[in-house]
Amino acid sequence: MDLSELAAYAEEKFNIREQFKWTDFPSFSVLAAPYSGKWAALLMRQSDPATGKISQRCDIKCGIEKLNELNEPYLSQPFRMKGPNWLGVSFDDRTKPEVVFRLFDQAVYAGEQSGYTLIIDYSESNTGEQYKETALSAPSRSFYSPETNPDIPEKIREMMRLFKYGDNSFNQKCRNFYTQGKFMEDYEEDFPWKGDFRHYFPTYHDLNAEQLRGYFSWRKNARKGVYLHIPVSLAYIYIYELLNGIGASSAEDTLQKLEDFENGFLTSGIGDPGIQENLHRWMYEFSIVNGIPAETTRKYIDQDILRKDKAILNLKEPQNHTDDEIFDSICAFSGDKLKLSPVITKFTQKGIHLFAEVWRYASQFYSYKGQTLFTTCFGNQNSFHWYPLSNAVYYWKDPLPEHAEYELDECRKFICHYGVWLEKKFENLYFQKNRFQALFHEADRLLRSYLKTGHPLKEKPEESWAAPYVQAVIEMDRKTELEAAKPKITIDFGDLDRIRQDALLTRDSLLTEEEMNESGTDEIYNTDIQDFSPENAGQENNLPEEETSQQTAPGLPLEPIHIRILQALLRGDSVEMLLKENHLIPSVVTDTINEIFFDEIGDSVLECDDSKISIVEDYKEDIIQLLGGNINE
Repeated sequence: MDLSELAAYAEEKFNIREQFKWTDFPSFSVLAAPYSGKWAALLMRQSDPATGKISQRCDIKCGIEKLNELNEPYLSQPFRMKGPNWLGVSFDDRTKPEVVFRLFDQAVYAGEQSGYTLIIDYSESNTGEQYKETALSAPSRSFYSPETNPDIPEKIREMMRLFKYGDNSFNQKCRNFYTQGKFMEDYEEDFPWKGDFRHYFPTYHDLNAEQLRGYFSWRKNARKGVYLHIPVSLAYIYIYELLNGIGASSAEDTLQKLEDFENGFLTSGIGDPGIQENLHRWMYEFSIVNGIPAETTRKYIDQDILRKDKAILNLKEPQNHTDDEIFDSICAFSGDKLKLSPVITKFTQKGIHLFAEVWRYASQFYSYKGQTLFTTCFGNQNSFHWYPLSNAVYYWKDPLPEHAEYELDECRKFICHYGVWLEKKFENLYFQKNRFQALFHEADRLLRSYLKTGHPLKEKPEESWAAPYVQAVIEMDRKTELEAAKPKITIDFGDLDRIRQDALLTRDSLLTEEEMNESGTDEIYNTDIQDFSPENAGQENNLPEEETSQQTAPGLPLEPIHIRILQALLRGDSVEMLLKENHLIPSVVTDTINEIFFDEIGDSVLECDDSKISIVEDYKEDIIQLLGGNINE
């Protein structure tokens, strides 16, 4: 695309002509809004003395936020103008006319309503030679006079007479299209036509008689679901008709027929799929201005925009969303690279949980100059001018309401106030992505170290502010892991009879023959098992008084017999006789000692296998130290 196309477009749509205002700068020209006279464009061309190549650029007063929204390589900061209202455009093979035209429309409309202006800057050549624009010639027409051309059907003749030139504004063009379209709403033709036609914002008035008859023939088939090939510009006329309610009974019917057109003409491969971008945007905007339910409107919006809107809402209230939802939202703004971290690849669900907890914790406790972490990273919802259907031939036949609101979701709302549309949203241009990404780079670094994943990340001093939030999450996770590792001992006291019977049988097997002769089993049971209760479960109360007073372990609530058992195990001696002499159950003794040592070591120090107690070798030195270093009786 080059600047001559933009100049021709401005004249075709708005009746705006270039103004060369400066004799000292002959390569600069201005495009001004047609009624207010305020600048809409300043065009610039510059010649390279070495190659003779001419570069073409312009600055458009449509808002710098478009730079981030559109993400096109030929858009940039303004070249000549200053301030946040200006956007720079470079003209070359990459430049898309439909994008530039839409930006131009917004600048002109805003200039008429609230002072917005579009300026295009033609830079001065170093040789002093002036390079003038050459406007595109209007398409040739062969309407002839309806009165003198007998080949034109009478219905088309009558349609021609309905055209009014008026002020030649774009609004007048849209009005003529709507008036003529409603008049021809049910017209059908059977006139095969194979030709080419290209025109920006085409209307019936831009077509000659044969082209009109060919279009209405194609439309007859299209309305029956039979889509034949037709030039792109004529396909746009069909879209404009449906947007204006021509051939549709309601807004819902318009959307359905546009979907049928997309499926039958575009995705089928018959028509140019390049139309789809404009089509989806118009269906989205049409749905909003006509109050179509939001669940339908969401089908037409760019799905990446919808994904990021949902991510913002998840991050705004993280306590109401799952770990997976929070992590997906983090990746929407930090990039999918985080999914490749070894924290995720090696500890998938745990890693997702830890990253989600970092955001939850930091969101709760971070504060800087009165701002939360969310507002620091994403700002607040602000209102921006919105121009629905601005680059379509669309006639606003009904007056806009004094006030109307439309909520797409909690993140994106639309307000119409006395005919002026505003969009309330979180604007991507104002996001502090560096701060957001710094939090999760530091989180990734510290979590890799905590989980011992390898592949360490380099510490960045500028991210040190994030470390305390990540370390707090790590400490909470460490405590949770220790708590979960503690053995949970439960006793079903409703089954106490079974416990007593099992204990009786076990003790009988431990008594010596002499002890069996001296005292009956029932007597032993009655004197010993009577003290087995929840309060003294696992405790031994029948030791000699002098032995109890001699064996102690500093800081540990161990019974003397427990100390003797541990000392024997540390020496490698058998504890079978100790257990029999003191009528002890191996498994009960093992659980009792493990529970006492768990608070100090955090793990079981004894194992009981088939009534044989053994010491865990990894904790042998720890036990000796806790017993005061003495393993002798």
